Amino acid sequence: MAETFSKRENEKKKEQKKKEKEQRKADRKANAKSGQSLDDMMAYVDENGNITSEPPDPTRKKTVINENDIVIGSRNIGGQEAPAARKGRVSYFNTSKGYGFIKDLMTQESIFVHANSLTTPIKEGDMVSFETENSAKGLNAVQVKKI
Repeated sequence: MAETFSKRENEKKKEQKKKEKEQRKADRKANAKSGQSLDDMMAYVDENGNITSEPPDPTRKKTVINENDIVIGSRNIGGQEAPAARKGRVSYFNTSKGYGFIKDLMTQESIFVHANSLTTPIKEGDMVSFETENSAKGLNAVQVKKI
């Protein structure tokens, strides 16, 4: 039975791939770093989280970190009181979805706002005054009214 041209080509490609795979395997064996000591394979992490081959210096003074100072989440301003009334400009607001963002004029921070927190209707570009409250995901604008 005669083979077609494409079948022969496919067989040649398979054979070529097989040879390339064998070549890569032989290269890995030839360049293997077998017999390394444990110290050569060891990696350390420094105080900044970078991987290094140098072990840490035991004479160096260690810094103690208070676990309450660690920030978990996007913005944790725990203990800080936000000003009562803030002013900003609506940078984005989608009326059909009912949410948007206000850019605070003082801090240039982008603060989430939901339609349920509005006292007057707003649109993009409006100047507004608002208060903030903490949520699990960061600051939310509440008591939002157009200026």
